[in-house]
Amino acid sequence: MALPAIEVEGVSKRYSLGSGALNVSLVDRLGDLARVPRRVISGRRAVPQIAVDSHAHEDEEFWALRDVSMRVERGEVLGLIGANGAGKSTLLKLIARITRPDTGTITLNGRVGTLLEVGTGFHPELTGRENAFLSGTILGMRRQEVADNFDEIVDFSGIGEFIDTPVKHYSSGMYVRLAFAVAAFLNPEILAVDEVLAVGDAEFQRRCLGRMQDVVNEGRTIVFVSHNLSAVQRLCPRSAWIHHGRLMAHGPTAEIISKYLRETGPQQYGGSAVLSESVARSGSGPARLSRISLIGGDGEPTDHLALGEPLRIELIFDSPTPLEDAVVELTISSAEGFRIVNAQSVDEYGTTLKLKRGPNEVTVELDLTLLPGEYNLEVALQTLGGLTVDMVERALRFSALNITYQGVQPYLWEEVRGSVRARSTWSMPGSAGMSAKPSFLQN
Repeated sequence: MALPAIEVEGVSKRYSLGSGALNVSLVDRLGDLARVPRRVISGRRAVPQIAVDSHAHEDEEFWALRDVSMRVERGEVLGLIGANGAGKSTLLKLIARITRPDTGTITLNGRVGTLLEVGTGFHPELTGRENAFLSGTILGMRRQEVADNFDEIVDFSGIGEFIDTPVKHYSSGMYVRLAFAVAAFLNPEILAVDEVLAVGDAEFQRRCLGRMQDVVNEGRTIVFVSHNLSAVQRLCPRSAWIHHGRLMAHGPTAEIISKYLRETGPQQYGGSAVLSESVARSGSGPARLSRISLIGGDGEPTDHLALGEPLRIELIFDSPTPLEDAVVELTISSAEGFRIVNAQSVDEYGTTLKLKRGPNEVTVELDLTLLPGEYNLEVALQTLGGLTVDMVERALRFSALNITYQGVQPYLWEEVRGSVRARSTWSMPGSAGMSAKPSFLQN
């Protein structure tokens, strides 16, 4: 029987919240390191179990992970999902040997590469070229590996004309594009990836996802942490859900995401949903979507729309600081997760929104007719440059009914084909054009 790429057995990790007994001196840490057996740093390596200090005070401890066990087979792509602070990144750092568990063992069969902190090792005074080599070395690549892939790295980043410019002159978008491009060309047997798809603008995120798909197709073992559930579903056949440091479920991704959303999704009351900080979201912050409402024809929140009823959404964004160039993106998805309608606040006039400090209300009305079915709303707050500030998938769910707002005419067809009924103009030779306004929208 083949050995798994990763085997996690009874792993727990704690941190000190104060200056108590858990703060260990550098001398103690070096002494512990000297006692680590040779197999930890070669071939099949296991991180040894460390005894917990029984004298630590309970009120000084925070357990980031509690008794987590799982196996990741060779060539498997495993997604890790959970709310902020659930312990996902901690587990990834343990797998990458950046830190060690307090109890339990992690056995790795293969060389590990990490995409944890995009931009690790970048120095503002060095050029993009110099930082590419420096960051690659810190991430575990040999200098010749960076040199062999350098042209592809530069091409992937899209900043070739600025590659010999000090990165202190880069925009934030240029910085993260180069940083990810370097990390994307790591070539280990096991790859630990933490939320790297939240960097850059929308086009670059698509390229990042494509690169991740290439890595998947190469048959490498990947552990992938992301709040972008669509990306997890696309890349990962299996996933694990971690909640408050404990492994809640482990299995097929669609099943695990469904369980996760049922337990930790937005707290929806009728046509309004309140989104706490624990709701699954991605983005750099600091502004956050805190409330979303679907408004019916009577001006009140509703979780269902009649056929042909106007689609109006009210959003509340809380921002601790002003945001001058905000762009709000709204996406409607089917119950199965297929995105079918997209709109941005810059679509009509091209002007950005200016968010003030505190709560900001944004209202959008969409001129479309949804056919009967179940739908979800996804909301993203971005900057004009394309950086994602906050994104929440499945922020609100609602139904489109098969009867009109007046309640007098049902949807005429037995089968619903598609999701959106478009207004259209039809013509025949020798006849005047015919405006095909849906009959249920006629006055």
